[in-house]
Amino acid sequence: MLDRTDDVSIKAEHWLGQFERALADPAGGFLKTLFHPDSYWRDALALSWNIQTVNGADAILSELKVHAGRARPFAFRIDPDRAAPRNVARAGTHAIEAIFKFETAQGRGSGVLRLIPDAGGGGTMKAWTLLTALEELKGFEEQQGISRPRGAAYSRDFRGPNWLDLRKADAEYADRDPAVLIVGGGHAGLSIAARLKQLQVDTLIVDREARIGDNWRKRYHALTLHNQVQVNHLPYMLFPPNWPTYIPKDKLANWFEAYVESMELNFWTSTEFESGAYDDAQGRWSVVLRRADGGKREMHPRHVVMATGVSGIANWPDIPTLKSFAGTVIHSSQYTDGEEWKGRRALVIGTGNSGHDIAQDLHSSGADVTLVQRSSTLITSIEPSAQLVYAPYNEGTLDDNDLIAASMPLPLAKKSHQMVTDISKEFDKDLLDGLRDRGFKLDYGEDGTGWQFKYLTRGGGYYFNVGCSDLIISGEIALMQFSDIAEFVAEGARMKSGAALAADLIVLATGWKRQEELVRRLFGDAVTERIGPIWGFGEDQEMRNMFRRTAQPGLWFIAGSLAQCRINSKYLALQIKGVEEGLLPRVAGAAAAAMAFT
Repeated sequence: MLDRTDDVSIKAEHWLGQFERALADPAGGFLKTLFHPDSYWRDALALSWNIQTVNGADAILSELKVHAGRARPFAFRIDPDRAAPRNVARAGTHAIEAIFKFETAQGRGSGVLRLIPDAGGGGTMKAWTLLTALEELKGFEEQQGISRPRGAAYSRDFRGPNWLDLRKADAEYADRDPAVLIVGGGHAGLSIAARLKQLQVDTLIVDREARIGDNWRKRYHALTLHNQVQVNHLPYMLFPPNWPTYIPKDKLANWFEAYVESMELNFWTSTEFESGAYDDAQGRWSVVLRRADGGKREMHPRHVVMATGVSGIANWPDIPTLKSFAGTVIHSSQYTDGEEWKGRRALVIGTGNSGHDIAQDLHSSGADVTLVQRSSTLITSIEPSAQLVYAPYNEGTLDDNDLIAASMPLPLAKKSHQMVTDISKEFDKDLLDGLRDRGFKLDYGEDGTGWQFKYLTRGGGYYFNVGCSDLIISGEIALMQFSDIAEFVAEGARMKSGAALAADLIVLATGWKRQEELVRRLFGDAVTERIGPIWGFGEDQEMRNMFRRTAQPGLWFIAGSLAQCRINSKYLALQIKGVEEGLLPRVAGAAAAAMAFT
């Protein structure tokens, strides 16, 4: 990466000026000449009120014609408070990259422009990728800095309720319902709640656990995060600079408690979301919540945000003979610690991160462990290989890096990850060869796109090696293929070869059911079918039903890594605020696009 030069800055500023003039007359034909034939425009609400990717100069021109007149974008200029324009290499292509800002009739935005030479020669610089992202709505700016709340309701008022009195009353919801009910108090729920709080949207988080952070605190004893601290900050409140590179689960859980208190988020623990039904006429939900004492509360929020992760239902595979096993069978979500299994025999079925970590934890506690592989698995060393995708976060500001991450269209992101995966395979060659020699079945993701796309498409299927792979190679943890098991018996497993494998414990590290199953359980078949698939990528090159309006009014979804939720919670919160203020229709689709910015 090179520092700013006058040349790259001038080229970027020149293009932005031409783009603004062309947008004023999108039918004039000049707009198309600014884009490379195989270019990408990704819009995050700024012009279309949608999160969408458009590929190709003709298609981009068509979409801009639809939205430019209504959004009325203007004041495109290099943002002096961001990283300066510079030469970069993205997805193997050298380009000028510039971060800019702009305004529309109703909002202010940021964007990322990448210029490459015209394919036809002549040296003219044309847009290869363009991101336009909404940052704030005019008249509904976040209350930060000089705009922070003054505390007029309690400051210097010695007779009225103080801050704590008001906080308690606000969180009780004794005489009102929240506008937004968030189901799930992990990092996804906290991120969107914090964003909505800043937009003054009344929001309540409910979580079935007894204590904030228990979704991490109650997981297995040795767990730490597998990606590095600089990537994982929550919105507004960064981790302290002296925190460890890999955050221990209990440290993160305690931070969640501090975050809720510091950000003044309304949070009900020990509260189970039992069901929800939508009233189209009223534009509200009727939801039933079960509290810790068994009592029930019916609420009528206008929005429900599902922040329960990729799914909240453990996947118990149908293994007909497993019921014959006389020992203990648990799902990985129930596993806490290996000490009670010292000197005993365990089978861990599943070779993702949880399966490997649990196998290693049992081994370290003195158990005799066999890891059972059901399907091929991507293995990568936690350092440096697994962290290569986060390399940009080792330099620059968090805000710049988040914007750059959001700017990469799906095809180019895939190409980048293919390149990173090829590099990681070279770094990990000895490790991978050793696993093959032990009979471990490896893969590198669809089309070699690596671990992150495995996560984004199926929620798992990979392992960051923190030592378990080495134990498999050395034979300290045994390995077998599930396909070699004939049946389970009282004593353990009987192999197709006739050999017996004794066990006292079987851990099913078999992942989670798709989120649609949780939606079906809570909202019924009609809502589930109306929405369709959740998670993974659709034909529009965006995540399906994540972070944006669904076909079910008032139902939203947020899930993913801490970084993914930090970035996309902004866009989700702006959409909910847009619906609340009548700027945005309640439901997605062609009708919504036609109504946006009216």
